[in-house]
Amino acid sequence: WRGIELVAKDRDPRDLWAFVQRICGVCTTTHALAALRAVEDAIGITIPKNANYIRNIMHSSLDVHDHIVHFYHLHALDWVSPVAALSADPAKTAQLQNDVLATYNVSGLAPAETASKDSAYPKEFPKATTAYFTAVQQKVKKIVESGQLGIFSAQWWDHPDYNLLPPEVHLMAVSHYLNILDRQRDIVIPHVVFGGKNPHPHYIVGGMPCSISMNDMNAPINTQRLAAVEQSIALTKDLVDNFYVPDLLAIGKIYVEKGMIDGGGLAKKRVMSYGDYPDDTYTGISNGDYHKKCIVRSNGVVENFALGVDKATFIPLEGKDFMDPQYLSEEVDHSWFTYPDGTKTLHPIEGVTDPKFTGPKSGTKEKWEFLDEDKKYSWIKSPTFKGKTAEVGPLAKYIVVYTKVKQGIIKDPTWAESMIVRQIDTVSQVLGVPAHVWMTTMVGRTACRGLDAQVAANISQYFFNKLVSNIKNGDTTVADMTKFEPNTWDKDAKGVGLVDAPRGGLGHWIHIKDGRSANYQCIVPSTWNAGPRNEQDQMGPYELSIIGTPVADPTKPLEVVRTIHSFDPCMSCAVHVVNTENGEVTEVKVL
Repeated sequence: WRGIELVAKDRDPRDLWAFVQRICGVCTTTHALAALRAVEDAIGITIPKNANYIRNIMHSSLDVHDHIVHFYHLHALDWVSPVAALSADPAKTAQLQNDVLATYNVSGLAPAETASKDSAYPKEFPKATTAYFTAVQQKVKKIVESGQLGIFSAQWWDHPDYNLLPPEVHLMAVSHYLNILDRQRDIVIPHVVFGGKNPHPHYIVGGMPCSISMNDMNAPINTQRLAAVEQSIALTKDLVDNFYVPDLLAIGKIYVEKGMIDGGGLAKKRVMSYGDYPDDTYTGISNGDYHKKCIVRSNGVVENFALGVDKATFIPLEGKDFMDPQYLSEEVDHSWFTYPDGTKTLHPIEGVTDPKFTGPKSGTKEKWEFLDEDKKYSWIKSPTFKGKTAEVGPLAKYIVVYTKVKQGIIKDPTWAESMIVRQIDTVSQVLGVPAHVWMTTMVGRTACRGLDAQVAANISQYFFNKLVSNIKNGDTTVADMTKFEPNTWDKDAKGVGLVDAPRGGLGHWIHIKDGRSANYQCIVPSTWNAGPRNEQDQMGPYELSIIGTPVADPTKPLEVVRTIHSFDPCMSCAVHVVNTENGEVTEVKVL
């Protein structure tokens, strides 16, 4: 169970970003950013422009890295098979690669605001020659024939779903798996330059710890290191535009045409997003200024999007609402935690992390004999929005922005919001179905993650341009230390830190008392998506997404694994398939 909340208690708030960042080793910096924003919201710090730009560059580069690694190295083998790639014709695969680049060219969706000012870096295109695909095929063949599949192990390669795609698609995608495995580390160069390392880069309350000098070549940020960041961003945009999104659309189109549009679950009923990427400095989150400055104003909840964007219901979620128990709370009815005096639900600012395991005593720690879902059965709490469960993630973000723009709630969209709408409308044309049909599926959840990566790559370029322009104007300030000392803080202060992380809406809440952390609570995206049933017996997103999913072979439930993977789970879990007599058919580990 996650005990970081207890680790954070009674600590110096200025250090918390380093501790809570360890909640996750995959999305790394998002928890640090949420912690910084929570502390700064509580004590009233406005960070300098450069610090805001740098944090946004680091956040957006992490968004792309998380999405692209998730798809190729955690999710792609749910769709494509290295075994099926062995029967592909390399010449036809080369032609297919060129056709995919021509058919699904998405680079034109980016606006003028995110064009590089002076980049001369070469483009990164997928290789498309017969000789190249022959070499990849031979490499994969040796791995398969050895019987030691290594990175391609732990899958059911004889599952009928792999026959949905032509062998050439399998070979093309497997080659990209290997390409991205080599290049993904270059995406997070901004973390190394601005934060000193990756994972878990460095920050400071009040801004960033990296001083800027265009004259001192030993300075943390100088012309050479800014050039390294720009090269990383250029590569990132190429990887998304020329590999990731075209692969998604090529595979997704076939699945939609084959009628594989299940796995939508709670996305059809209720999604939630927080909004992110402040364009300028802001005075706080709970006072509402943060959302006024964001270029992706996805803050809000949309219900019943599956009925059509015009029939969907939008519910706003503003700064003050994040501190209101009528909006957000956590229940523990089915969780191995206890609240004082029989309390049923608590807002995170008053939240309690008190573990009390009441699980089964029979069986072993590795394999329980049963789990009573009518009682407590999870180490995850049940977060609710106005007492209801909600799905978070890139799909939720896209549904909220699309609804707000199409219904005229956002009357003057930012370039990022306009790009999101263009992306959705373009994919709707490619797939030949309306947005509310393809988005509320497992395919849609996976596609929106890739589209989000494309926007994030352009956000990196946008804020890099602003950073360079600001430095050229003579501003090299990266931190405001006027409120760094605890004697400048209120004796009692509360704050919230929000981030639209790669997996969805992330919130950190802090209560500071006499210069120390009196209480610290987090509701992370996987808490929303993996949470057990709430007191109203409403299912969480994971659980509901599996309902109605057809399974061709109960002993090889690839369809279930693929649906869960579409959420990009930040934890391992187990799927148990049972028959109507409650006899177990198989148990599958989902990593």
